[in-house]
Amino acid sequence: MRRPFKAEAPVKDGPRSNKEIRIPRVQLIDADGNNHGTVPTDQALRMAEEAGLDLVEISPNSEPPVVKILDLGKLKYANQKKAAEARKKQKIVEIKEIKMRPNIDTHDYDVKMKAMNRFFEEGDKVKVTLKFRGREMAHQELGMKLLMQVKEDTLTIAKVEAEPKLEGRQMMMVLAPK
Repeated sequence: MRRPFKAEAPVKDGPRSNKEIRIPRVQLIDADGNNHGTVPTDQALRMAEEAGLDLVEISPNSEPPVVKILDLGKLKYANQKKAAEARKKQKIVEIKEIKMRPNIDTHDYDVKMKAMNRFFEEGDKVKVTLKFRGREMAHQELGMKLLMQVKEDTLTIAKVEAEPKLEGRQMMMVLAPK
């Protein structure tokens, strides 16, 4: 035997309003911000309708719940604007990668350090990767020495998030801006 299809109630975002408030008594605040104390819900609904506004639940967890007479459309619009402003202000931190070799020349090292400083100023993290080829694997201490030099040179503007570690033929370290 098949069970009958049972549709779920649509999920509503935002506070409960008007007929959705099913509690018998509520703490009422009118459109001007005056507290009317605890009143029956149907009386609060009538007051909201007379004012041409909505009855909106502000604090559902208090005893009794606090409701306010206001324009629900304006409230939703203000909340959308606030959320959009918050999204606009947040910065997504990217991880930039700087690749080096253990026997890097001083000028090349300086160029890489300038790029790294620029990344830190933009608020991004930097992953320094050292690649070993052929016989360079026999001299891993040169790579560690180079990464320690990078760590020392960026001490004032960055902190080490992941200490240097060897993975296969690569040595990596992650730095984050202070």
